[in-house]
Amino acid sequence: MIEPGAFVDHLAELGVGFHTGVPDSLLKEFGTHVMATLPRERHVIAANEGGAVAIALGHHLRTGEVPLVYLQNSGFGNLVNPLLSLADRDVYGVPMVILIGWRGEPGVKDEPQHVTQGRVMTDLLDALGMPWTHLPTDPREAATAMTAAVTGARQGRTPHLVLVSKGTFASAEVTVGEAEDVTGLVSREDALIATVDAIGDDAVIVSTTGMLSRELFEHRERTGADGARDFLTVGGMGHASSIALGISLEEHDREVWCLDGDGALLMHLGGLAVIADHAPPTYHHVVFNNGVHDSVGGQPTSIGRVDVPAAALALGYRAAAGTADLAVLPDLIAEHRARGGPTLVDLRVRPGNRPGIGRPTRTPTESRERFMRALS
Repeated sequence: MIEPGAFVDHLAELGVGFHTGVPDSLLKEFGTHVMATLPRERHVIAANEGGAVAIALGHHLRTGEVPLVYLQNSGFGNLVNPLLSLADRDVYGVPMVILIGWRGEPGVKDEPQHVTQGRVMTDLLDALGMPWTHLPTDPREAATAMTAAVTGARQGRTPHLVLVSKGTFASAEVTVGEAEDVTGLVSREDALIATVDAIGDDAVIVSTTGMLSRELFEHRERTGADGARDFLTVGGMGHASSIALGISLEEHDREVWCLDGDGALLMHLGGLAVIADHAPPTYHHVVFNNGVHDSVGGQPTSIGRVDVPAAALALGYRAAAGTADLAVLPDLIAEHRARGGPTLVDLRVRPGNRPGIGRPTRTPTESRERFMRALS
């Protein structure tokens, strides 16, 4: 295994001192070290993977340095456009190293949303026509591979992609500083239960990828509730709100509630303007805002700089409000129902989750068929 500190130090020796990306569970130990040791001006957590490429490109334009971009391969699609239309050697020719966590690697057990992406990952890299490397787990071999990647990127004026298998990085020997004081904030799970209780049994629910959908599934199982009209978005981070829009445009009798996360909201924030433009009166949006990418290691998002309700109103939502008080939530939901959608509630919760949260036991195909039958 590779010690993250030695890996980052070696990159610095090669002239790679700027890092940007979207957190990944497979790269968690690498990310923890970067978070703990690099100043903010040398490390930017981007809203999405394509944005990270653009940030890296801008850094190179100003400094001439080779930057590093990191991501999970599930976000590879967000990466492709700026990678090919901006950074490619036949366009601006910008050298950068791109570290990609390989979820769904063949032969490694993983969740269904990662299996296809993992299986075709090397074919996708080949199709790009850019140099790529599968990072060795031996520290010396990894150092040699990274030296070649950085040198090749610099000399060839091209991105060089580095695929990283599960278990490649050892535990980080540093810890990230404490987040802002969250004393008094409720857990996301408690907030979720209060929200679905206030929404009731007749609505359609679309929940975002990650822990929130797992908590919703477990709540339904624990209480014996049907949950057939719950669409658990197990992949496609940031797209739950648009899925809910697509449903609500054809759902005239039942409300559609999107249960979202702050990192997912930021990833494709422009979707809110489209939702507001089409303005389905049945559409309601709840953001469970804990300020971090909780499912992949708890790295902070930039949501702390955003007045989420004000942003929703500015983008055209009919009503929006924020609260951390579950006691007012039923009245707030009732008020938004009376106003008609689209509406948004920014619900502040604390980071973290209860240990042992299970995963949905139905396959995505089974869930899709069950959901569609429930709406027909």
